Amino acid sequence: MTDEERRIRRATFLKAGLVTAAAIPAVAGEVLRAPRADAGPLTPTPMCDDGDGPTHEQMEGPYFKPNSPERADLREPGMPGTPLVVSGFVYSISCKPLANVLLDFWQADNAGVYDNTGYTLRGHQFTDAEGRFRLDTIVAGLYPGRTRHIHVKAQAPNQPILTTQLYFPGEPGNNWDQIFDPALLMAVQDGPEGKIATFDFVLNLP
Repeated sequence: MTDEERRIRRATFLKAGLVTAAAIPAVAGEVLRAPRADAGPLTPTPMCDDGDGPTHEQMEGPYFKPNSPERADLREPGMPGTPLVVSGFVYSISCKPLANVLLDFWQADNAGVYDNTGYTLRGHQFTDAEGRFRLDTIVAGLYPGRTRHIHVKAQAPNQPILTTQLYFPGEPGNNWDQIFDPALLMAVQDGPEGKIATFDFVLNLP
């Protein structure tokens, strides 16, 4: 099994409720919401222990900014770009869902430009009691010299920081970007209003 197949295989076991919720269009301008934490416990799937190790680390890049706002929706009114919903779980290497993990996302806009003066398309959130997260954003534009990607830092409480990047399948740049790692591919599909992606992080914790 290739790294890409293993990555997509891991992503496909997300509960149907998450995928269904992501597929519901926003109504009258309402922001799509993640499933409530009290929607019932989620049992870790056996596919979590399919031999995958911790999520691969990647370079931070030059555009990280600390102190991003806490928000799960990075979009702004009138923002150009294809809507994207990214959801998934954060696990330990023993397949334990990890609650209260800090996830700090940043990315280029539709034109491939990073906001270095403000916090456009930057924000952090925390996983819920079942280790779930959900990010509403847009498909990242193409930054010169790179394939399409989203940056993220993940940190469980009082634990080391994982810095990595998430990638889109089928991108021509995946063939020549020297930083690209197929193990970090999201599973992406078409949704009613844009794209729906899934990815599960595995932190090097017991």
